[in-house]
Amino acid sequence: QIHLGESGGGLVQAGGSLRLSCTASGRPSSSYAMAWFRQGPGKEREFVSAMRWNPGIADLAESVKGRFTISGDPGSQTIYLQMNNLNPEDTATYYCAAMIDGYPGDQRVAAKYDYWGQGTQVTVSS
Repeated sequence: QIHLGESGGGLVQAGGSLRLSCTASGRPSSSYAMAWFRQGPGKEREFVSAMRWNPGIADLAESVKGRFTISGDPGSQTIYLQMNNLNPEDTATYYCAAMIDGYPGDQRVAAKYDYWGQGTQVTVSS
């Protein structure tokens, strides 16, 4: 069983920045990919960004390219999401997820993930 611990959410003004962190602990001790999804008020859960570990390939949704950056450490099973130039449309609960086995392309599909964190709230005021 893997536990995902998230941190870093909060309230920020438009144009501001936040950095989210997520660490996976437990067994198995490795994963195929870890990712961030988000769900805004009245919206479906959507893909934000993912890191495939082997090789280290980052994937970002078009809506956040140029503003968000994902990074991570496979040894500690930790990912980070640096979010810059935030706008009110980024307001959502952000969820960390881990996929144990997968294939290229799977990282954007929520149903492919085996474990989920509790979520951390990001609120961007205008």
